[in-house]
Amino acid sequence: MSDAHAVLRVVCHDRPGLVADVAGLLFRLGVNVVHADQHRDAELNTFFQRLEFTVGRDAASGPGRRQFTDEVGRACEGWKMQWKLRFRDEQQRVAILVSKRGHCALDLLQRHRAGELGCEVPFVVSNHPDLGEEVTRRGYRFVCEPMAVGGKAAQEARILDLLAREKIDLVVLARYMQILSPSFVEAWPEKIINIHHSFLPAFAGAEPYRQAYNRGVKLIGATSHYVTKDLDEGPIIAQDVDDVSHREAVSDLERKGRDLERVVLAHALRCHLEDRVIAYGKKTVVFD
Repeated sequence: MSDAHAVLRVVCHDRPGLVADVAGLLFRLGVNVVHADQHRDAELNTFFQRLEFTVGRDAASGPGRRQFTDEVGRACEGWKMQWKLRFRDEQQRVAILVSKRGHCALDLLQRHRAGELGCEVPFVVSNHPDLGEEVTRRGYRFVCEPMAVGGKAAQEARILDLLAREKIDLVVLARYMQILSPSFVEAWPEKIINIHHSFLPAFAGAEPYRQAYNRGVKLIGATSHYVTKDLDEGPIIAQDVDDVSHREAVSDLERKGRDLERVVLAHALRCHLEDRVIAYGKKTVVFD
């Protein structure tokens, strides 16, 4: 067994000596730190840190890995830190939810097949059958859960059961055009990522690009965020914008919007998979 790569993230009330405490712990455990980054929220006096390191073969698997994790946990809890430790070979299982617009979902599948996303994608779920052939011909399982069979509550229950049976770690809403119920969201805190155009809340409702065009906007954008019970107000992970010219039609805005949505969602997912995001309150720290 070779060395293992791991990431530790910690959050706590700021105080002198925190960096020295964590560095000393990792030194005692014999790891090799390859990257470290930190941030302090001055208003909340809160400290955030992310450390990447390699662990020797004795602690890379089995009982050694469990013992290593236990020692890190005891130390962090003794310092009253919230902590998360993940070994990078423990790939997360990601479920993609989509409706009829496939640009984001199919882009993620292509990136996954190309090895750009370090995760497993056991299936794609949709409330419509439209994308079934596009998904399956790329080698992925397609599950159609229509809203008509038993209504919204029954449909969500079937999806939740599927997520549990497949041991899913993260749900990605790749233009899934349904509002998840509060009970669904509460079952997956900071484990549902969404993508939408950045006009919200300015241009909410139907035809946002038409609304933006009619207002003569000069920028359009896309935002990816964690889902909370407050619609489209979850902690933001990634955003991007593009210029809009007065010469461009509504269809041009929509095309640019789709391109932005693809890139922003993929970037947000990659940040999550690489343990670069720490969410707190309505905000996030996203380490480079």
